[in-house]
Amino acid sequence: MEKTVRVGSGAVELVETLPQALLLEIMTKLDLESICSLAPLCKSLRSSVSKSLSSLSKLDLSDFSPTICVLNGLVGKNEVIKSLTLDCRQLDDSSIKVFAKESIQELVLLRCSMFSSYVFSAIGRKCPRLRMFTVEMSPDYECESVLAYNNAIGQMLQSCLKLESLSIKLHFGNPTIQLILPKTVKALLLQPVFNRQAMELIHSMRSGESDAYFPGVGMSSLRPMINCLQSLSLVLTKITDELLFIITSNLQLLVELCLEDNPPEEPSLQLQSDLSNNGLQMLGTSRNLIRLSLTRDRSSKTTFKRVNDVGILVLAEGCKRLESVRLGGFSKVTDAGYVSILHSCKNLKKLQIVNALLLSDLAFHDLADAPSSIVELRLISCNLITSETVELLSLCKKLQVLDLSGCRSVADVGLNAISRLCKLTTLNLCRADITDAGLSTLGGGRSPIETLCLRGCKRITDRGIVKMLNGDGLLSKTLVSLDLGYLPGASDKAIVAVAEVCKELSNLCIRNCFFITDKSISALGSPERSKGKRSLRKLDLFNCCGLSSTSFRFLRSPFFCGLRWLGVGSTKLLDKGKDRFLELARDKPGLSICTNGCEIGCKDGWQFHECI
Repeated sequence: MEKTVRVGSGAVELVETLPQALLLEIMTKLDLESICSLAPLCKSLRSSVSKSLSSLSKLDLSDFSPTICVLNGLVGKNEVIKSLTLDCRQLDDSSIKVFAKESIQELVLLRCSMFSSYVFSAIGRKCPRLRMFTVEMSPDYECESVLAYNNAIGQMLQSCLKLESLSIKLHFGNPTIQLILPKTVKALLLQPVFNRQAMELIHSMRSGESDAYFPGVGMSSLRPMINCLQSLSLVLTKITDELLFIITSNLQLLVELCLEDNPPEEPSLQLQSDLSNNGLQMLGTSRNLIRLSLTRDRSSKTTFKRVNDVGILVLAEGCKRLESVRLGGFSKVTDAGYVSILHSCKNLKKLQIVNALLLSDLAFHDLADAPSSIVELRLISCNLITSETVELLSLCKKLQVLDLSGCRSVADVGLNAISRLCKLTTLNLCRADITDAGLSTLGGGRSPIETLCLRGCKRITDRGIVKMLNGDGLLSKTLVSLDLGYLPGASDKAIVAVAEVCKELSNLCIRNCFFITDKSISALGSPERSKGKRSLRKLDLFNCCGLSSTSFRFLRSPFFCGLRWLGVGSTKLLDKGKDRFLELARDKPGLSICTNGCEIGCKDGWQFHECI
């Protein structure tokens, strides 16, 4: 039976006597969901909720996909909102009149699948104060021509004369979109773009040349003033020396450069068509760079074979102001190259290295002489990294994020050092060689870990998870997001412990855990669990083949109050079709249900399927 909220007449009378200014002040301390839940209780609260919503200056709705009706209730009467982020999967052109406000300065439109080109021209007319605009879109080029998108985007940019940051991500196809960029733009992200056309784009920023066209995103009639660009992010076909030469020659004020590529085939060594030491040498002349990312997509079968330690050394010597470095796919770079970054960049705060085949523990032996300012370290799929590196990281007292996913030689001994890091909030040990004993150590440590990933750690069992959660350390009290996916030794005992102990848990992934049964779902969604605990917001059950079709009853109200995303692909929950999930989504507004195999939130691959 569904639980209802009842308010005694005395309580109602008391609320009615409170000054509205006091009620509004109280509501400033609450999150959006809590504010909205007050509206049905009494007339005074309903009026205060309406005024509170109409006075919000910032609103982030990226966690769920609102309908136009819900969106209208949240922002319809708000004429002062300055920053708005939307998940647009359920929104079409008719919703633009609701969210496009004259007061908007920052607008982020994510997962747009039903908008036409009209969205651009409408935003241009309705949001003249726009300073930051981000759009992630899957256009329907069968219904509209590329010319229609060209015209609409051009109208928007001509009207938004205060625009400082522009980010355009387009999925599907390689259309040629023509843009005229305002001279005020200081940050630009384009995805996708061919490398040759990207070079023409950057050159035109300096020279003011016109008629430059680009698949995915293109530009024309660019003013010479645009060489004041400070941040450039491009997803390309291929990163080359020529591209870096044009960037360094034309954009001397860059403080942030992010380049990612995915060559369709192995670049020819004979034609010297790939990035080499020469390109990094030219990049080393960009003395103002603070953030740098050079990566080859992990799905690519190729690596940067023409770059070795010399190129990285020259780059590090030239760009000593770097605070954030991300390198991926440099298969010929050894410890010496990475050491040069650690020791030359004295202000380094974030370092991410992906698929470094030759990176070993030796690179971190002299951490005492390296920057003490490092707060984020990600060593992803670096197979030679062992627990020795993790022990050395105990010297990094400011470390907040540690990602060792794919480092299969990290074992229990490394967890002793990790448990002593007093500022560590994010830890990824995906596919590490840790056991139950290591988890027990971690659970008794001083690290206030909020996000923990143990995915694919095949030596972990229920016993270790229970010990970790019942330890006398901070972890069980601070844990917000937990990934226990692909654990063959995890069963109901571990998940019931999670449900009982983790009061702050918001996101849980247990995909591909074959021994999870209905008992776990009942424990996680139980109304009793919600007493004194945070409601679970996102739950991934993909391929939990131990679940029965009847466990669906534990997804209905009053179970899982507050759930925003649910992944049920490849489970018996779908045996009776999707109709009952459609009904569930109607009963729980704001809940997105994924019947495919997406990771939590459908952040990648959303354009390929529909969520319920």
